[in-house]
Amino acid sequence: MTEHENTTSNPGEAPPGAEAPEAAVPQVGDTRPAAPKIGDTRPGAPGTEIHTPAAPSEREQGRTPTPVVANPQSADSGEPGGSPRRKRRRGGRERSKTRNVGRYLMCVHVEGPTTHIAMLEGRSLVEHYVVKETDETIQIDGNLYLGRVQNVLPGMEAAFVDIGIPKNAVLYRGDVRYDLDDVEAGRGQGARIEDVLKPGQLMVCQVTKNPIGAKGARLTQEVSLPGRFAVLVPNSATIGISKRLGDNERRRLRKILDEIRPEGHGLIVRTAAEGASAEELSRDVADLSQRWEAISAEARKSSKPGLLYRELDLAVRMLREELNGDYRGVLIDDAGLYEQVRSYVSGVSPEMADRVELYDQTTESLPLFERYFVHEQLHKALDRKVWLPSGGSLIIERTEALTVIDVNTGKNVGKTNLEETVFKNNLEAAEEVAHQLRLRDIGGIIVIDFIDMESKEHRESVAAQLRNALGRDKTRTQVFDISELGLVEMTRKRISEGLIESVSTDCPHCEGRGIIFDLDLP
Repeated sequence: MTEHENTTSNPGEAPPGAEAPEAAVPQVGDTRPAAPKIGDTRPGAPGTEIHTPAAPSEREQGRTPTPVVANPQSADSGEPGGSPRRKRRRGGRERSKTRNVGRYLMCVHVEGPTTHIAMLEGRSLVEHYVVKETDETIQIDGNLYLGRVQNVLPGMEAAFVDIGIPKNAVLYRGDVRYDLDDVEAGRGQGARIEDVLKPGQLMVCQVTKNPIGAKGARLTQEVSLPGRFAVLVPNSATIGISKRLGDNERRRLRKILDEIRPEGHGLIVRTAAEGASAEELSRDVADLSQRWEAISAEARKSSKPGLLYRELDLAVRMLREELNGDYRGVLIDDAGLYEQVRSYVSGVSPEMADRVELYDQTTESLPLFERYFVHEQLHKALDRKVWLPSGGSLIIERTEALTVIDVNTGKNVGKTNLEETVFKNNLEAAEEVAHQLRLRDIGGIIVIDFIDMESKEHRESVAAQLRNALGRDKTRTQVFDISELGLVEMTRKRISEGLIESVSTDCPHCEGRGIIFDLDLP
């Protein structure tokens, strides 16, 4: 199910009346971008020639976790200092001196069977994904399968389902859909999983989480098909409109939604539908309905587990989810993938098609990742130690159960007193922790060991800084307050294996433990 994020203000936008800095935004094809500083998480400043500030990006808009919201207040929330929300322009190409305006740049590098997708915010690498041809059984989130129940475990309230890949997937009780008429009398909504699922039963299901390590993929029977402007929820009464949209826009879309909703299916309108016409929404919904009919027909005629529908390639999927005026360009160094992406963007957002460009390695003096310093930043993202601007550092240790991040002052000796030095170091660390979690795609339980602060006000400020920084992460997070021991417990939804795992293999000698036992051990 596609999740929705809340609107946040643009952290890189200068206050009204402020003088624009001199540094210009790195542009597509710029051969002289400045190298990013170690630990720098802020994007490059906008150039003085830009007259129309870009609208807040979807990638900067956080989610609303429970119990603590890890998102900053919306710019249109009425909070002091907030500015009225500008309506995002979907169409048209903003130009200033023939240069694209936007804070994000996507660089796609294809090397043999592996595709690297780098997302740059200004000059800083904020996300990096690796897709391999062998990922037919690993990178499968969003795919639809015809599954066969292998066995049901009442004690685990789960079932193992064969979906046609080597490792069985898991379907939990909360993700099971069933008709009350098919359940024994008296069970109703409290039906147990063994009452609604039987071994050998066939079902249409969707992968919500990739298999990670020894764990199989996670499934749901609540299927959803995302489009450009809407998400179709087959055989459901679900109706929804993105919470990030304003009240007037929500009322307009509600009227359109009542007219275009397919009979018997649910529909969720996405943030990208802001400003979209009724005709555009209708075409999108019609395409999704036809896609579901084809999937249903394939499922009815099939009698064995297997793939029914494959999600788009990751590069295309990311553009479907997020491509807007905040992207100044998409550079691809593979002609085949370029044609695929350009064709897709031309179909769904023709006004953005000219921002997709082929990076011709035969005519360029530097490889794509070297030109935009992705190579350098990627290698730093694989280190366990991360330096902070003032001289402090983070130590990131990943284990099977959780990830631990230790904050140190390192070379930061401060200028006034210990409390102030520690406070400023922790503020820098909070910003960098959010950046590293997003860049390294770290999920699961995370414990951050900030340096002890005596002042309660300082502890609250550091916690607020962490939440605000996490607000730019599109992945759902949960953050708790700093404990008396100076620890922050948080979770980040885990969807894939993570950056380090995607570019490495365990050592065959120590099996990933990092140690080698003495051969003469008795």
